[in-house]
Amino acid sequence: MTPAEGVVVPAGARLVLATHNAHKVAELRAILAPVLPGLDPAAVLGAREVHAPEPVEDGLTFEANALLKARALAAATGLPAVADDSGLSVDVLGGAPGIFSARWAGRHGDDAANLALLLAQLSDIAPAHRGARFVCAAALVTPDGTEHVEVGTLEGTLATAPRGAHGFGYDPVLVPHGETRTCAELTPAEKNAISHRGQAFRALVPHLVAALQA
Repeated sequence: MTPAEGVVVPAGARLVLATHNAHKVAELRAILAPVLPGLDPAAVLGAREVHAPEPVEDGLTFEANALLKARALAAATGLPAVADDSGLSVDVLGGAPGIFSARWAGRHGDDAANLALLLAQLSDIAPAHRGARFVCAAALVTPDGTEHVEVGTLEGTLATAPRGAHGFGYDPVLVPHGETRTCAELTPAEKNAISHRGQAFRALVPHLVAALQA
């Protein structure tokens, strides 16, 4: 299967991650490295690196959006494609921001604005009622049409102000259960070990191995 017009797949590429977010590419490579030790990091690329367009994410669930992105990238590149869709689900907001997490303040990817709006919406909420969780759906789609989805969650509570310099998105405000630090105060290794994305992608690994060995 040849790449779509305008898509550039470097020699040696074996797996494509359906994200233009450099933080996610680095995080997912780190998650996959211990469980796929024979896989050259250069063989794992992000959508930006192959100049693949971003599909419209019009699914109504994390799972639907992850599959939508993985299907589009597998079709464009002719390679097995992995995608995730993730976000923050806040109990008192009825599960919001949910699939709208990245554009909660109106502009996609504006982490500071998203955090500021969320904290303002929760300013009068007592600590006992600030329960929330990160949710990640990770999807694998191969060029022959095989599909698989796994879901991971990281339960916690929301801090009243951002803390920490690591991570991205809502990491500075979610304190995982059993922790006093926010996800942004954890080291990358500590976060990957417990994160929603780490759980989902580690569960997807057996299917990734099968796809790469096919």
